[in-house]
Amino acid sequence: MQNTLLNLYAKCGDLVYARKLFDEMSSRDVVTWTALITGYSQHDRPQDALLLLPEMLRIGLKPNQFTLASLLKAASGVGSTDVLQGRQLHGLCLRYGYDSNVYVSCAILDMYARCHHLEEAQLIFDVMVSKNEVSWNALIAGYARKGQGDKAFCLFSNMLRENVKPTHFTYSSVLCACASMGSLEQGKWVHALMIKWGEKLVAFVGNTLLDMYAKSGSIEDAKKVFDRLAKRDVVSWNSMLTGYSQHGLGKVALQRFEEMLKIRIAPNDITFLCVLTACSHAGLLDEGRQYFDMMKKYNVEPQISHYVTMVDLLGRAGHLDQAIQFISEMPIKPTAAVWGALLGACRMHKNMELGGYAAERIFELDSHYPGTHVLLYNIYALAGRWNDAAKVRKMMKESGVKKEPACSWVEMENEVHVFVADDDAHPQRREIHNMWEQIRDKIKEIGYVPDSSHVLLCMDQQEREAKLQYHSEKLALAFALLYAPPGSTIRIKKNIRICGDCHSAFKFVSKLVEREIIVRDTNRFHHFCDGACSCEDYW
Repeated sequence: MQNTLLNLYAKCGDLVYARKLFDEMSSRDVVTWTALITGYSQHDRPQDALLLLPEMLRIGLKPNQFTLASLLKAASGVGSTDVLQGRQLHGLCLRYGYDSNVYVSCAILDMYARCHHLEEAQLIFDVMVSKNEVSWNALIAGYARKGQGDKAFCLFSNMLRENVKPTHFTYSSVLCACASMGSLEQGKWVHALMIKWGEKLVAFVGNTLLDMYAKSGSIEDAKKVFDRLAKRDVVSWNSMLTGYSQHGLGKVALQRFEEMLKIRIAPNDITFLCVLTACSHAGLLDEGRQYFDMMKKYNVEPQISHYVTMVDLLGRAGHLDQAIQFISEMPIKPTAAVWGALLGACRMHKNMELGGYAAERIFELDSHYPGTHVLLYNIYALAGRWNDAAKVRKMMKESGVKKEPACSWVEMENEVHVFVADDDAHPQRREIHNMWEQIRDKIKEIGYVPDSSHVLLCMDQQEREAKLQYHSEKLALAFALLYAPPGSTIRIKKNIRICGDCHSAFKFVSKLVEREIIVRDTNRFHHFCDGACSCEDYW
């Protein structure tokens, strides 16, 4: 009776009463300990769950399969990369002979996957005698979380070949993998499978499908999914707001936010972050200030990410003095990310003095903060201060910081074609170069003028213009024009911000070839159509 009551309190999350009852019990068996361990594990108190194990072993009780599964779940919640306690529990499972138990082996696999030790997770999966949907889901989710979408998708295909029916958890993980890769065609294929097997757009599956379409470049399809959701919660609205923000539709995002408030869905911290990001990307300065102040009304405490976005909003709009004042008035200590937003704005508006000051603050807080050296180098190079730029390069070399090489890629018939600047490794490099040269000559006739200021190297004008012409995104575009079906939308992904000259060239190309070109860079989507871009040149 006491075990049943303890289990009730634990499962309902009333862990204070559960612990009180546990301490008052004169006799405790394995079920008693397992109930409390499971309660702690399932309600985000992993360390408390793990601390009970030594006490349990000390009095001579042997954990059962349910005890070990709950402990393994707790071990994965302690730290995303700390696998030491998980390995010790794995050893305990071997010692007690539970490693072949499906329930326990799935928990071991999930623990390694959540701790990002995917090689060990794969080994556990490979030696499992009996695999169920839980084991498949755990490994697929592990690869998706680690950003290894190709392996997640490959595993999903194997799951289907083994005639294991996917669950909502499977679809959610695979769609997340498609979103991270920007693989629209594969995402559509998964959506088609869901329709074929009669899956409804409920709960998190509908939200991940919406998110997949938005992150893969089809905001129209994301909107269709949103409209068909059986129930729209705050996550659904946040996903839609994020999509509009990333696609440069800031005003539409704000309209949606107002609709959300009218139907009394309470916004959370993520909602406000989405709205502020939309304002930043669209240059809606007054609206951004208004919504930042509105957070108090809904009892949402601004986090560091909200302050970063406000600095970005002010900086992009050219109000650098207001941005520095905002930072000085922050109630919490500015982080490297806050100063990084200011540094990015200084690079945009070519303010060397303030940019140098922001960079110094970043180096004080985090000398390895990504992109700082490159942004500072770019600021000096744009101003022609090559000696200062050379000092930054030397600093990068001494501290072991390397600039991430720019690359762009396109999907064509289930193959991914990757390009780097001046790429001479692609089998069709001659055809690609010839195609771009033809396109370049034609767009020059309708007004394109190469902007050599985007070549941040010390060389003459002719060399700068030559350097511009074989950027990775231009080569990817030329390849797509050669091999994509006539009239189809061209979708290009890039691992860093799109080059300013490429942005200008793509507008002219979209008018010349009368096709939509969608570029997903590290910050947002650019939809080029009929000589214009969705960002309205504010990016």
